[in-house]
Amino acid sequence: MDYPGNQIEFENMFSDEQKCLDYIIQFKWKDRFNCPKCGHDKYWHSTRKRIVCAKCEYQTTPLAGTIFEQTNKPLTLWFRAIWWMVAQKSGVSAKGLQKVLGIGSYKTAWTWLHKLRLLTINPERQKLSGTIEVDETLVGGKKKGKRGRGAEGKTIVVIAIEILEKSTGRIRLAKVPNATRKNLLSFIAVNIEKGATIITDGLNSYKSLSQIGYQHIIERGVIKYADEELLPNAHRVASLLKRWMLGTHQNFVSPERLPVYLDEFVFRYNRRTSKSRGLLFKRIIEQAVNHKPVQYSVI
Repeated sequence: MDYPGNQIEFENMFSDEQKCLDYIIQFKWKDRFNCPKCGHDKYWHSTRKRIVCAKCEYQTTPLAGTIFEQTNKPLTLWFRAIWWMVAQKSGVSAKGLQKVLGIGSYKTAWTWLHKLRLLTINPERQKLSGTIEVDETLVGGKKKGKRGRGAEGKTIVVIAIEILEKSTGRIRLAKVPNATRKNLLSFIAVNIEKGATIITDGLNSYKSLSQIGYQHIIERGVIKYADEELLPNAHRVASLLKRWMLGTHQNFVSPERLPVYLDEFVFRYNRRTSKSRGLLFKRIIEQAVNHKPVQYSVI
């Protein structure tokens, strides 16, 4: 396999800087090396993570144009950060990453995790399809005042989850400023295939779904038992999201940066049945190679 199956294999595969660089090279030039200047396919390694074309001696670096560009930290440390992030079932906080890897600066650990969260979303991912539950939940610490969809000091997150015959499938999450028709229908159009069957509660914002190409089922009913609830699958995802944010991040997530945390949660949930942490590691490295550099000021 071209990815580690466990911690021991990870340590053996990426024990030094050169092994990490070679792993990046195999994703950057999948078929073979192609010199940006003359197109030659042979090269040799130079210093400072550079490679030199064997024909025209043009120098380039496999890190150029990737998330690792201009990093002054070893790739071995980057790889361990990625492995630690995907190997832990509930992820890791910046403080936890700083401690476990001995990173001197909390700012560095925080920045790295935010960069890695950008890699959890595949830009070519397919929309949800079939039968979908859609609902909203409130995210944020306890606040005094109004409760419900218009609660002050909290953020509304829309949840969409595929309903399969005997289980649930993929999810999508997004932060919205309010539960208006415009915001909710926009979320649905971006994340759910036309023709899908969408199950919602009786909120007026969803009432025109059938007019824009979806089958719409409004779930109503009287709760007879304490463990019953409308839209139970969406509510289960909401509960897992809040427990994750509380357990891993102690609810210390600002509304401005909430979307990247939602992306990480979606990545973890949609790959919850994956039998290999190493395959998740490989996916993140692939995304890192294909993602343009991101500066701290942008984050």
